[in-house]
Amino acid sequence: MKDKVKIVESWLKGWCLSREVFFPVQYKSGFNVFVGYEKQKERYVFPELNDDFFELARSIDEPWVYLKVCTSPDQFIGKIPERWQLQPQGYMMTCFHPMNFREIRLADGYHLEFSQYNSTFIVTILSENGEQASIGRVSLVDGFAVYDRIITEKDHQRKGLATFLLKELEKIALSKGFSNNLLVATEEGMLLYETLGWKVYSLHTSVVIPS
Repeated sequence: MKDKVKIVESWLKGWCLSREVFFPVQYKSGFNVFVGYEKQKERYVFPELNDDFFELARSIDEPWVYLKVCTSPDQFIGKIPERWQLQPQGYMMTCFHPMNFREIRLADGYHLEFSQYNSTFIVTILSENGEQASIGRVSLVDGFAVYDRIITEKDHQRKGLATFLLKELEKIALSKGFSNNLLVATEEGMLLYETLGWKVYSLHTSVVIPS
């Protein structure tokens, strides 16, 4: 249990660094982050499903407060008020070794740009006309490299850009001595990460009350 709490907290800290919001604070057996977005005011993240989660779900009726828990939605969705809406399934993933990259090169017509804020490093892939084709971040915290917001624009997909981007982000992490990797993936992203040697650590399920 302690290891899972540590992993979830470290991932969440990396998420906060990437999004430039304050670090999580302890909330009972979970964590709370004030996010401040219009459609994500705050988030509560629980490493395990327990009474703390259920009590919170019953007490909140404000929209755009996210509850997140590392379990299957089948374990709780019929036991919380109907005002909560299930979000697309997420997957917390780990990779505690160098990723498995085949020999790849950046597709013709693209180039890289690098930037940094706090302990977060950004790699951007731009097309010939300067358009952003792909972007991703890695935040270094608690001995973990936390990958976040790995996005390839629709017109630039199927060219290996996301894989190349991840390789560049990993180079940065390894150069700083960080080889234990964390992220939360979508269903589609999970398939890519698994080919690179990542493993699903737990489900990461979210619910929210929309306005």
